Amino acid sequence: MKITLLGTGSPIPDPNRAGPCTLVQAADQNVMVDCGRGALMRLMAAGVVPPMVGTLLITHLHSDHITDLNDLVTSRWVMSPVNVPLTVYGPLGTRAMVDAMLRMLELDQQYRHDHHDDLRANGPLTVTVHELEPGARFSIGAIAVSVHETDHRPVRPSIGFRLEFDGRIAALAGDTIPCAGVDEMCRNADAYVQTVIRDDLVKFVADMVPTGARFRDILDYHSTVEQAAQTAARTGVKNLVLTHYVPPMQAGQEDDWRSRAAAHFTGNIVLGPDLTSIEI
Repeated sequence: MKITLLGTGSPIPDPNRAGPCTLVQAADQNVMVDCGRGALMRLMAAGVVPPMVGTLLITHLHSDHITDLNDLVTSRWVMSPVNVPLTVYGPLGTRAMVDAMLRMLELDQQYRHDHHDDLRANGPLTVTVHELEPGARFSIGAIAVSVHETDHRPVRPSIGFRLEFDGRIAALAGDTIPCAGVDEMCRNADAYVQTVIRDDLVKFVADMVPTGARFRDILDYHSTVEQAAQTAARTGVKNLVLTHYVPPMQAGQEDDWRSRAAAHFTGNIVLGPDLTSIEI
């Protein structure tokens, strides 16, 4: 099982980091988890063309986690010889979001049908949506997936995914604070992927900008680096993979971020630029 951080950025546009997105490759499957801005560019950089992605898992419906969904859908459609719908799994509300996106793409679809006979013959642009609640289980090929509750309130619902294949376990959370559902998802996982913030830097930046109060609000619904490390230690995780760095991790800061996690977790800590990967 290979895990690649396609996008390690945040809602704040960053010239060096795409938006939140992780690629899991196992059992001849390419599974994307969330689909933030620039995810398709990073997907190509990872050597995967859009038609090779059959499944997208969405942790929650914050805009920075779904910005590139329309690009994934349309790119797969126009690059595929046959129309194989993307399968999307997400929390309640995902179907309404996808339906609205498809309405937004109706003119684009019409233009392409008018120009390409084979696309018109393949039929309309479609997406297969499965809305999930914690406790759900399903399979992506030979990969077993379970769904776990996370805590990103007031964003509700929000979920994480535990993927198991060939004795290996990857636990992937979106934005959340530590909670029982995350602990359950991470129990004895080979890798735990967690979005994180630096509370010290968030407070520093909040004091410097006009929207500081709004920026400071993010402290109450994201895991800090230290909290992610404590979760990993508490649940027996082997590899802690940090992503979605807020504020953006700057060049030369990697050791500082890693040391904050290492104070609470003695296992392997993975962080870095987009396209950082680990095999488990």
